[in-house]
Amino acid sequence: MTTRREQTSTESRELILMAAADLFAAKGYRQTTFADVAERSGISRGSIPWHFSSKEGLLLAVLERSLDMVNATFEAGPGSPDQMVEGLEALFTRPTTKLFVTLLVEAMKPDSPIHDRYVAIHDTLRGHCRRWLGPSTPQADSLAVVIVGAAIGIHQQWLLAPDRVDLRRSLTALRTLVTGTAP
Repeated sequence: MTTRREQTSTESRELILMAAADLFAAKGYRQTTFADVAERSGISRGSIPWHFSSKEGLLLAVLERSLDMVNATFEAGPGSPDQMVEGLEALFTRPTTKLFVTLLVEAMKPDSPIHDRYVAIHDTLRGHCRRWLGPSTPQADSLAVVIVGAAIGIHQQWLLAPDRVDLRRSLTALRTLVTGTAP
């Protein structure tokens, strides 16, 4: 049985994670302060390090939660090519997915605290692509790299110019390139 105190702690942690994800996506990691997160979440500034120990700990928790979100999007299994397009579109249209783009430059530094998390996120996406392609697909590992790279590129272009990039049509075109069949 969960005590009221444990429930409140869990709720506070969730509010902090949601606020931090939104702020990191909008402002970037370096420009976001504990004061910003406290104001957005409605939780006292002093509670943030109690839950996450440091700003880096908060960032790692946000990315871990994001990786869980990626897995949840594709947990049903490989599915059809159309389900893969729908899954990517659902993932990309979540407000906090912008976080992946915002923090990419930070993650590219080998000594970055989030470098390994980004490697894990890309590994996870490639794994889902390999399952979608099936074990009999020649060069499934290389194709998974191409699919993830193209999908990330589509996502970035859509974030920059959503009025010029039709996300659904672009992901469907990617599916057509990979499968060789039109919808």
